[in-house]
Amino acid sequence: MAYPTLYSFRRCPYAMRARLGLFLAGQEVELREIILKHKPEPMLAASPKGTVPVLILEDGNVIDESLSIMLWALGKKAKEGDQKGDEKTEALLLSHEPDLQHAAMALIAENDNEFKPWLDKYKYADRHPEQTQEDYRAQGEHFIARLEARLNEHAQLMADVTTLADYAIFPFVRQFAHVDSTWWQHAPYPKVRAWLTNHIDSPVFTAIMKKYPTWLDSGESFSLLEN
Repeated sequence: MAYPTLYSFRRCPYAMRARLGLFLAGQEVELREIILKHKPEPMLAASPKGTVPVLILEDGNVIDESLSIMLWALGKKAKEGDQKGDEKTEALLLSHEPDLQHAAMALIAENDNEFKPWLDKYKYADRHPEQTQEDYRAQGEHFIARLEARLNEHAQLMADVTTLADYAIFPFVRQFAHVDSTWWQHAPYPKVRAWLTNHIDSPVFTAIMKKYPTWLDSGESFSLLEN
């Protein structure tokens, strides 16, 4: 049976986001691990912008935005899954709470459009000598502080249950935390730190972070859902 093909790079937070959405939806794919210095021609033919993730559907259509992959997979699950699966997936998507769903999408957009650029400059401060690494970190902290405030209200970002926003955002907070792990362990964000640790230690994240040989080297695709 043919499945969609996913081009992914294990350590990229956007690719993590896509794999999380596909895994949560129980959507099988043929996972092709790449390295960004050697991008496969079939991936570039499908998505010339050359970034991961790239999902090629069975009909040839291409989805090359991580959040769109999450929404495609979870939306498909909500329509086609069993009743129990529907309810769980609809809770993830906040389908029956439009105001909260809108707020979740706004928070994800803030992560992508405001936090991520500061995260990149913080991580690669030597490439951006206009400010110090500490200055870039301070800019990123504005978003982290907003997450801390949310987690003072609920166990997860939008509610006491995990939703799309948590899965879409925590890979980026993970990257922020790893830039200077010593600083992170003493930063004034205990709720975010605990929230992040819980997600990193979860069976879902462990499952989507398995290591595979690169497709160009091995010629092999791998199952995202294999045990």
